[in-house]
Amino acid sequence: MKSKITLFFTILICFLLQSTVISRIAIGSITPNLILILCISMGLMRGRKSGMWTGFFCGFLVDMFYGSVFGFYALIYMYIGFLSGYAHRICYDDDVKVPIFLAGAGDILYGLAVYALQFLLRGRLGLGTYLSRIILPETFYTIILTLIVYRVFYYINYHLMSPLKKESESIWVLK
Repeated sequence: MKSKITLFFTILICFLLQSTVISRIAIGSITPNLILILCISMGLMRGRKSGMWTGFFCGFLVDMFYGSVFGFYALIYMYIGFLSGYAHRICYDDDVKVPIFLAGAGDILYGLAVYALQFLLRGRLGLGTYLSRIILPETFYTIILTLIVYRVFYYINYHLMSPLKKESESIWVLK
């Protein structure tokens, strides 16, 4: 129960930071995606199920306050959190290379999904422009923020929540 309450407040704080502080440090109206980093981090550290639920509730908050189609961002964040949970058993949580790779890939998938479902279906076909002016700069900015924020999420996961045991940490696996 303690870990669920801690995760709820972490989601709420990240949403508030994304809505207020992160928008103040925008460079050319491009902001890093802190909520995406949280979904990827929880999926990576706690597994597919936790990443999926974290993504759903983060996306639900975004949909409630900023979305034009209800459930759109909840679905995208949910899939990204779930997909990042596949790396839960194969990587170490304190290694920062995998979260950086997942944040970059997740942000590109997020940007392409937003483009496909909000712009392409309306007949706007400027993928090259959207890719070079929005998706790639946001991905770069998100990767830079991942270097800083992932350690905070790691601390929250292992000191404020009860950590889940990985298969590699089982007593049945020889080291």
